[in-house]
Amino acid sequence: MYIYKSKHFFPQTIKNRKETERMMLNMDFVLRLLVAGILGAIIGLDREYRAKEAGYRTHFLVSLGSALIMIVSQYGFQEIIKESSVTLDPSRVAAQVVSGIGFIGAGTIIFQKQIVRGLTTAAGIWATAGIGLAVGAGMYTIGIAAMVLTLVGLELLSYLFKSIGMKSSLVSFSTANRDTLKQIADRFNSKDYLIVSYEMETLHPGESEFYQVTMVIKSKRNNDEGHLLSLIQEFPDVTVQRIE
Repeated sequence: MYIYKSKHFFPQTIKNRKETERMMLNMDFVLRLLVAGILGAIIGLDREYRAKEAGYRTHFLVSLGSALIMIVSQYGFQEIIKESSVTLDPSRVAAQVVSGIGFIGAGTIIFQKQIVRGLTTAAGIWATAGIGLAVGAGMYTIGIAAMVLTLVGLELLSYLFKSIGMKSSLVSFSTANRDTLKQIADRFNSKDYLIVSYEMETLHPGESEFYQVTMVIKSKRNNDEGHLLSLIQEFPDVTVQRIE
C-alpha cells in the first residue's frame, strides 16, 4: 500500500502547535490579570466600607497594573534576550513597582492637627501591589494567601488590639456661646478622654461673632466617633462640622 506524506505536513503541525501554545499562554496572562484585579478589589472593598481615601477601584487598578508589569517583565523581552549581543535583567521592570507605588501611597497620607491619617491605607496599597506582582508571576496561592492575611491585618488585628492605647479623633465644631467652650473642654478633660490639641478661631467679630473650634481628642476604645458626636450635641448652641 502506498501512503502519501506531504512535505508540508510536519512544518504545518509545528506551526499549529506554536499557535496553540501562544493562545494558551495569552489566556493564562488574562487569567492572571483577572485574578489580580479581583484580589485587589476585595481589599479595596474593605477600604471603601471604611470610607478611606483609596477604595476598590484604586486597589483594583494597582493590583491589575502590578500583575501586568510582572507579566511584561517575565515575557516581554524573550525575543531580545535571544540576541547574543544583548544582556539585560528583566526583573528590573517589576522591581520599579515597589518604589513607584510609593507615590500613590504618599497621596493618601495626611498629617493634620498632630494626627497622621491614611498610613494604613497606603500600606494596604503597597501590599496590594505585591499581591499583583505575585499573581502576575503565576503564584496564585501566594497571592490569595497574602490577600487573606492583608484583610486579617486590616480588620481582625484592629479589633483584637484596639483596647491597647487610646484612639485619636479630630473634632470640628462652632458655637456662639463662649461658656459652652469651657464646658466642652471640662467634659473631655477626664479619665476617659484627653485633649491633645485645641485650636479656636473667632469669626465675624462684633455682635454676631461665633467661635470655630478644632481639637484632637484621645478616647478609649468604647468611645467612637458616633459617641463623641452625641456627647458634643448635648451642649446647647453647638454645630458639629466634622468628626473623623
